[in-house]
Amino acid sequence: MTEGAAGVAVPPGPVGLSAPSPDAQAGRMRERYVTFALAAADLLIEADAQGLITYAAGTFEARLGTDALSWIGRPVLDLVVLPDRDRITAVLRQLREHQRVLPQGVRLATADQRPMSLTGLPLPQGDGELRFCLCLASMATAPPPIKPIPDKLSFAQQAEMRLKEGAGPNSLSLFEVTGPDGLVAPRSDIVSQIGAALTEGGQDGRIAGELANGRYGLVQGTQAADLTDLAARIQSVLSKGGMQATVAAHTMSLADTGLTTVQATRALRYALAAFARGGEDSILEEGFAGGLPGFVASATSRAEAMRRILAERRFRLAFQPIVGLRDRRAHHYEALLRPIPAPGFPLEQTQDFVTFAEAVGLVEELDWAVLEAVAQAASRTRNVRIACNLSGHSMASVNFRERFMRMLESVPGLATRLMVEVTETAEINDEEAAVTMVRMLRNRKVQVCLDDFGAGSAAFRYLRLLNIDFVKLDGLYVRGALNNERDRSFISSIVELSASLGAAVVAERIETEAEAQVIRELGVQFGQGYLFGRPGALPDAARWSD
Repeated sequence: MTEGAAGVAVPPGPVGLSAPSPDAQAGRMRERYVTFALAAADLLIEADAQGLITYAAGTFEARLGTDALSWIGRPVLDLVVLPDRDRITAVLRQLREHQRVLPQGVRLATADQRPMSLTGLPLPQGDGELRFCLCLASMATAPPPIKPIPDKLSFAQQAEMRLKEGAGPNSLSLFEVTGPDGLVAPRSDIVSQIGAALTEGGQDGRIAGELANGRYGLVQGTQAADLTDLAARIQSVLSKGGMQATVAAHTMSLADTGLTTVQATRALRYALAAFARGGEDSILEEGFAGGLPGFVASATSRAEAMRRILAERRFRLAFQPIVGLRDRRAHHYEALLRPIPAPGFPLEQTQDFVTFAEAVGLVEELDWAVLEAVAQAASRTRNVRIACNLSGHSMASVNFRERFMRMLESVPGLATRLMVEVTETAEINDEEAAVTMVRMLRNRKVQVCLDDFGAGSAAFRYLRLLNIDFVKLDGLYVRGALNNERDRSFISSIVELSASLGAAVVAERIETEAEAQVIRELGVQFGQGYLFGRPGALPDAARWSD
């Protein structure tokens, strides 16, 4: 692979043909990235550190009545209505601090004040200057449906984003809705109405979300609404839908917690996971009666229990095959963590286990424990690779990298039996260190995969930065590919882009033959899902025989 002028790896030209010039290669790559970005957005903008537009593409003529070129040199603030400019200012501040911006609503400065979803990424330049990439995509005029927790661009992530902003939210309110038969699980349209009712009248960018059936969250800013009023709104929506229910409400302050931003966001993430899992009882059991600081204080003993669990390797691994879509033969296996409940530490679900590790700062120790277990399994295999998930935090850790390299040097042949899947569970904060890690792994023949591609707004950035072997496509696109032309186009584009960077594509969560067929026809080479095998033990053929 060679390095293009834009900093993106591009394959050399075919033998016997004249290769395009570096300028031509860079131009093609820029056009490709712009095309893919506009597949999910109406307006694509690059701005400088002062918030002035330096590049513009998209439907400016249709949306704003003037062409994209006329916006060069104008402030980004001019794009939105006056009441939303404070939000744009907050977005620019966040980008200057090298943080990505997850989707949030703004309104264009047009007569109809068209609602748009805004996302953004910082784009450091080689000359040390800072640029910002902003994408604006159309939203429905009506409030969009609120998403369940499995959606990677969920209420939980948006709440964390608000907490990282300079002003931040003031409070988190949690609601549990029960009826005669337990938790109430209304239709999706009623869930959307509940979200609209919770955010109605709030001019401070309130966000609401469904955390689990019958459980909802609301992040509020300076204009905190009364809990009794909010509970009554939920009851009113349910009553109009023909359902009677009782609404229990709980609130905690997010302002002046005395915690660092990292501590506060980790604690918030765990609070939402705990409430989704067990409601208010779980919140109280986890120590959140005293808010986020209360959890941090009460988690000390459980953190020590988790540290012992990791040190003693009290967990197991399950292995799921990734197969070639044409021959259905196993190409490699992904190792999946399965916690074993222990006295004083009853977490059984993998996601809860990982979330707690992140909340108390043990994710690097968790990753190392799993990596060692995977390495032991891989050392006993015959011509089989096993993929291990590593968080962005560990990928950027110098200490973790040095330990990993010593492991590879001490076990001959291990590198050719290992793969690494880079997850976005913890965002990569030190991108330069992560690039170094990937380069060192690949130099030692450890293949690297970018996990859950398409699930988060940083996916294209990581694909551009990290020289990888595989891209794992988020399962949401697999489900949508059967009936959604836009999802099919996205998948085809990712296949083409990945191929140009020398990477193959894996599609996850394939459960039916129909899904496997359409994914294969779109050019995806590998698949993973229940259709090909559930997580379990490594097959005998993959192990050394005694």
